[in-house]
Amino acid sequence: MAMTSIGTAVPTETAYGQILNTKTVAQETAPVAMDTERIVRSYFQDIPVMVQIARCESTFRHTLLDGSVLKGAVDPADTGVMQINKRYHAKTAAAMSLDLDDIYQNMAYARHLYETQGTRPWSASAPCWNKGTLAMNI
Repeated sequence: MAMTSIGTAVPTETAYGQILNTKTVAQETAPVAMDTERIVRSYFQDIPVMVQIARCESTFRHTLLDGSVLKGAVDPADTGVMQINKRYHAKTAAAMSLDLDDIYQNMAYARHLYETQGTRPWSASAPCWNKGTLAMNI
């Protein structure tokens, strides 16, 4: 774990707008963005578009500096590295015994979505990750 200290909140641009943490903190982060990116790239090595979706949706972050799970700026129900919307998916995830607040289970549910719906659940961020290729898998 790494010690991180920030004095001001800087908004991070995403496909949806900005994710902003306004707290000033100096505490451990787990996992830090670089670790999260490595985890995502390893987990989705067989589905490269999912790596790009994670980059666009969360900038490879699952938790904030205060240790809380990343929530969407536009819709706070969007959760974690894959920005799974709890309003629509919490019940199904729970039935699958998946906790969307856990990075690995967040990705497991994202894999389930991809296998059943392709990239459609992340269509709003397609301009970021699609980059002119037809990767919609519909």
